[in-house]
Amino acid sequence: MAVRLPAASRNAAVDAVCGRLNGGTVEIRTGAQPATAADAATGTLLATFTINNPAFDAAANGAAALAVTPQLQATGAAAGDAGWWRAKTSGGATVMDGSCSATGGGGDLTLNTVAVSVGLALRLTGGTVSMPAG
Repeated sequence: MAVRLPAASRNAAVDAVCGRLNGGTVEIRTGAQPATAADAATGTLLATFTINNPAFDAAANGAAALAVTPQLQATGAAAGDAGWWRAKTSGGATVMDGSCSATGGGGDLTLNTVAVSVGLALRLTGGTVSMPAG
């Protein structure tokens, strides 16, 4: 039998994980995402966003949306194509990582563009964290 979670438990899990990111950072990097979030970061660091506090809206139906108001902005620190991201607590501890894409591209987090250059104004335009029902 599979473990299954009701919406209330899924919401609690998502809120607990996302709550660790309040006032934390999201690093945008080139290349492929490492095999696990515990592995060292790979690729070139393109930009670092400071995320809002709270970082995510309250979870509903096992999912929470990234809080993008006020806008999440950063400046390109290097040139390259964004391939993945890593989110960290305000103290620098890794919480999660995932795929990124341009807005509408289906990434776990979305940016106004994935083609980054030095000095380019970047925006995080959305993202969702979810816990499956089982």
